[in-house]
Amino acid sequence: MAKLTPYIFSEDARAQAEFYTQALGGEILSVLTFDQMPGGNESHKDKVMHMSFVAGGINFFMSDSPFESISRGSGMHLSLEFGSDAEAHEAFDKLAAGGKVIDPLKQQFWGSLFGVIEDKYGVLWQVTTEHKQG
Repeated sequence: MAKLTPYIFSEDARAQAEFYTQALGGEILSVLTFDQMPGGNESHKDKVMHMSFVAGGINFFMSDSPFESISRGSGMHLSLEFGSDAEAHEAFDKLAAGGKVIDPLKQQFWGSLFGVIEDKYGVLWQVTTEHKQG
């Protein structure tokens, strides 16, 4: 059985991970920098080579991308499902800070709250609540 862990490449992994841990609750678990790598590159010594953090109870990996620019696409969203409307609204509002609301969080015909955000780092998020059978 496989385990899926979102791996996000960033212009500033430390700031972006801090944003997510504050918005969703969580903590940074470990950080390795490029200068810790054997033969590490001095010009990238403070850049994050690999980071592990938990936000919203989900494990994430992240890395700075010092060798090529980040290009976000519309082909993937990270979807967060919450057990209550209050949790969904809180996460939606915090992730939207400095970003762009694509589809406001609202009640949908299928019975759940649902909304879409592009956060200030260009990552696309779907925020939803559990579907309750009526």
